[in-house]
Amino acid sequence: MFGFTRHGYGLIQGMPWFGWIGPIFMIVFWALIVTAVVFFIRYLIRESRHSRRDAPSLEILKTRYAKGEISKEEFEDKKKDLA
Repeated sequence: MFGFTRHGYGLIQGMPWFGWIGPIFMIVFWALIVTAVVFFIRYLIRESRHSRRDAPSLEILKTRYAKGEISKEEFEDKKKDLA
């Protein structure tokens, strides 16, 4: 009853289709893992592009404040507008 048969290892004998369930679940598992990795990489790329887009305007604002072109109040107001 228990043991290795030509259809696989397990309790159910005489059901050769049962041996396909394991590989199917393995394929589904790896497909989910690959999909999660792809979405995670796309998320990181999107976030990277978004942060690079905002950085130059804030750097310009900091430079203008450091040069004395704008006051502290103007700097804080503009910084809030950028955020």
